[in-house]
Amino acid sequence: MSVILRPPATAPTPTRSAWWIDVVLLAGLGALVAGVVGLARGWTAPLRPTVEINLSLWSLPRYTLLSLARGLAAYALSLAFTLIYGTTAAHSRAAERIMLPVLDICQGIPVLGFLPGLVLGLVALFPHSNIGLELACVVMIFTGQVWNMTFSFFGSLRTIPAELREAAQVYRFGWWKRFHTLEVPSAMIGLVWNSMMSMAGGWFFLTVTEAFTLGDHDFRLPGVGSYMSVAIDRGDGRAMTGAVVAMIVMIIGVDQLLWRPLLAWAQKFKVEEIEAGEVPTSWALDLIRRSRLIPWMEARVGQLFALAERRQLARLGALTGATRVHSLTIVARLAGAVFVMLGLWGAVRLILLLRALTLAEWLHLTAALGLTFLRTYSALALGTLWALPVGIWIGLSPRRVRALQPVIQVAAAFPAPMIFPLVTLLLIAAHVNFSWGCIMLMLLGSQWYILFNVLAGAGAMPHDLQEVATIYGLSGWTRWRTLYLPAVFPYLVTGLITAAGGAWNASIVAEYVRYRGETLIAPGLGSLITEATAAANFPLLAAGVLTMSLALVTLNRTLWRRVYRIADERFSLNR
Repeated sequence: MSVILRPPATAPTPTRSAWWIDVVLLAGLGALVAGVVGLARGWTAPLRPTVEINLSLWSLPRYTLLSLARGLAAYALSLAFTLIYGTTAAHSRAAERIMLPVLDICQGIPVLGFLPGLVLGLVALFPHSNIGLELACVVMIFTGQVWNMTFSFFGSLRTIPAELREAAQVYRFGWWKRFHTLEVPSAMIGLVWNSMMSMAGGWFFLTVTEAFTLGDHDFRLPGVGSYMSVAIDRGDGRAMTGAVVAMIVMIIGVDQLLWRPLLAWAQKFKVEEIEAGEVPTSWALDLIRRSRLIPWMEARVGQLFALAERRQLARLGALTGATRVHSLTIVARLAGAVFVMLGLWGAVRLILLLRALTLAEWLHLTAALGLTFLRTYSALALGTLWALPVGIWIGLSPRRVRALQPVIQVAAAFPAPMIFPLVTLLLIAAHVNFSWGCIMLMLLGSQWYILFNVLAGAGAMPHDLQEVATIYGLSGWTRWRTLYLPAVFPYLVTGLITAAGGAWNASIVAEYVRYRGETLIAPGLGSLITEATAAANFPLLAAGVLTMSLALVTLNRTLWRRVYRIADERFSLNR
């Protein structure tokens, strides 16, 4: 196979530069700097744990921009973590044996499991400003974004074609050159699609992370999530409608100005032997390509990368292979020692906390775990039934991707808890028992992981395989069974793993819904964690989080690990 770089297909014919595009870009850069400065002033303002949320529609633009800034900050943190963590795990079998279980555990810890300790700790660390609360909110959004991206990036690195790896070795690529010329490009399409999904995952808990209650303490930050939370509590339909419109406008703006240009640009990294007839396009990317400022910045950045590469090669040339291995071993052992010490300290604190629980409470936790397990995998099955065929059908056609991506992006990125009251009212009107009707709420928080991963798999399918299937007259179910389903199966497995984690996390808000002062509770582990958080019952909260984490890790290391191995050994296109 070979990597086809096809400027004529992915970019319009070069046209005359337009000066006004540079003016717009500079104005946008100035607005970004002004926004960062304004946000920094809010962070350093005196601490106000309880903020009055103004439900006026005129306040919505400011609240929406604040939420967007937190989401983008969390995404930047998630991307950095993904690239570092995923690369480290993919390059060392010893590190993988430790890092993947840690990733499973972190994915299994629900947002409310991180939130109480993080908020209290950061507020205590910054007692005189809002920095602690803001950092806690960003980190909470980060925990809703990062695991999906990291799993996707790690899986992409493991499936890089062997001939490309061998070429990197033959040409003696250093780690940095291999990273930015082989590994990141090979993972780019899946990373972009999963970044979209991860951004949506971060928005899912927006109403919780911006309006957090712990016992008698109300920690609230101005944003569209807290705006919606207050509107729901007061039953203000006008304010709720305004928040929904604001979220839709924000999601469409991010899609058009960020995700669609990235998706169109990422197509040049697709591995195939026959060039596709249609590729995704973006009006924003077409305008950027007419800028003079962007090429100038690219040239300066390229020079910095080249300088860093020369310095790295010089350092590597001065070291022997044994010295490099010895240095890496020392660093790995020091990091492992620190990790073990922190783990032991945390385990001791956890044991002391759990000693307060009675046998009856542990039995109640076990029963709650069983109920949430049934709901979680029911939601997973329902999501797969529709997302798999629809994702393949959309992903095979760039025209359908262009038409439907904004709709999918809005639907996926819109915080589902904002519409939980409406869905709950519909379930009640249909006389559906909430204990099982909440499966539909969990489905809203998990189905998009499956759809986005299947879309990425269908979009990355080499066009030459489709040409071969056409030549041999494969059509209908035969074509799906022998080409489409096997080709997207590795991506589907990644989607199912992350969707399972998303469904477990969604149970926290899906099994416990409040609207106009009324509360609907479905007995289960999610509602138990929510109730323990509201009552500041830390022993029960710790036990609930531990139970959910252990369940997820056990499932990942038994069921999903075997399925992942099958996908890698039998259905990878790069083997």
